Amino acid sequence: MKEVSKAANAKAIAAKKRLTSSFFKKGISLALFSGLTYGMYTAFLTMGMTKGIWGDWYGANTAGLSAFALAYVVAALGNAINDSCSAIWAIIYSIVKGKFGDFLRCLNSKPGRVMILAALIGGPIAGTAYVVALQMAGSIVVPISALCPAIAAILGKILFKQKLDKRMAFGILICVCASFLIGSTGFKGDASAKTFIGFGIAIVAALGWGFEGCVAGYGTSMIDYEIGICIRQVTSGIANLFIVVPVLAMLSGKIGLSFTLATQAFTSGPAMMWFILSGFFSVVTFMTWYAGNSMCGAGLGTACNGTYSFFGPLFCLLLLGVYGGMPGWSLPSVAWIGAVIMMFGILIISMNPLDLFRKKDDIGGSTDEAA
Repeated sequence: MKEVSKAANAKAIAAKKRLTSSFFKKGISLALFSGLTYGMYTAFLTMGMTKGIWGDWYGANTAGLSAFALAYVVAALGNAINDSCSAIWAIIYSIVKGKFGDFLRCLNSKPGRVMILAALIGGPIAGTAYVVALQMAGSIVVPISALCPAIAAILGKILFKQKLDKRMAFGILICVCASFLIGSTGFKGDASAKTFIGFGIAIVAALGWGFEGCVAGYGTSMIDYEIGICIRQVTSGIANLFIVVPVLAMLSGKIGLSFTLATQAFTSGPAMMWFILSGFFSVVTFMTWYAGNSMCGAGLGTACNGTYSFFGPLFCLLLLGVYGGMPGWSLPSVAWIGAVIMMFGILIISMNPLDLFRKKDDIGGSTDEAA
């Protein structure tokens, strides 16, 4: 009888390990997918900010805008419009899924407040910094902002006692080095001071998203990530449009500038079609990132999401360079090498590469133990 009981317990434990491993792997898959869609969001957003009225602002006809307004107010407005479109997509999705009532109820809950905090850090601060950096230095700043995995992993370990062993830390280090390798292609002899400032602002984005990834992963472990992303996008859209842009306009010396620019931007049809697309992929990427973080941990989830350091420049090349025929979006060979190195780093974070050379039975056991 005892032997039967032990056998049953062993089977139950094995089944639990398989379920845990499957849950863990699904989290990695979602986080990796978020990196892909983040690259698409980046490309569509950047394309939108070259069309319609945006082409006038950044072209020869600056509409009398100061250098400060062009560098910060207009860039922040681009982030605000993207997040506003994204918020509308998130609300529509919650209504279709029958979760809009849950979204409203969660706003004043503890997890809801955690998500609002994450949104304020990741949206108005990190998101605006990311768009400003893109406008100042181009897509080469994308890998620099991908330093957020290391930040998220460290904060996850400190705040929430999430797993961070030596193998995972080594993998994160590889990802960070790969990001710098890709980013180094922007430091050429003709790099301007504007490029270097863009790199510095991209680091601000990395800090903000690292904190957001850590906090949001904690928040979505308590509430449905689909509700969490709705809270995130609505909060970010409102804060960007009604706080960040007006404050920056006031600092530029024209308090009414934000309303004027926002009206012109929202009524610019050629640009808005791209912002609608960027808003959609923004919802997708943050939703899968949040879900992945809650399933496999902030450090690993954000590291997998960090593949956008390659997909961002790649989709910018395809959309703006190839499709749009715009110069300056080609990827140097070093960027491709850095991408391969980053993929290897992510593999080390997610599993022991030696498992690939072990017998099939051993792989399942070692993977379960790692999970």
